[in-house]
Amino acid sequence: MAGKRWSELDPRVRQAILLGGAFEAGLKVAALVDLAQRPRSDIRGSKAAWAVALTLVNSGGVVPIVYLLRGRRRS
Repeated sequence: MAGKRWSELDPRVRQAILLGGAFEAGLKVAALVDLAQRPRSDIRGSKAAWAVALTLVNSGGVVPIVYLLRGRRRS
């Protein structure tokens, strides 16, 4: 079964998809900026591994949230 085309979707569904994408993009940017500015000693795990996960994994916002909640050490 083929999916619907973008133009065939209800306008509210299209808006929800766009808002969800913008939310995930915002989370990724916030996490990447924090990762870049934070010293290596304040990161749980490898900075490179977090950067790869944050940029390459399409997670629906899960990876940035995990980084922001668990990937950083308390100063």
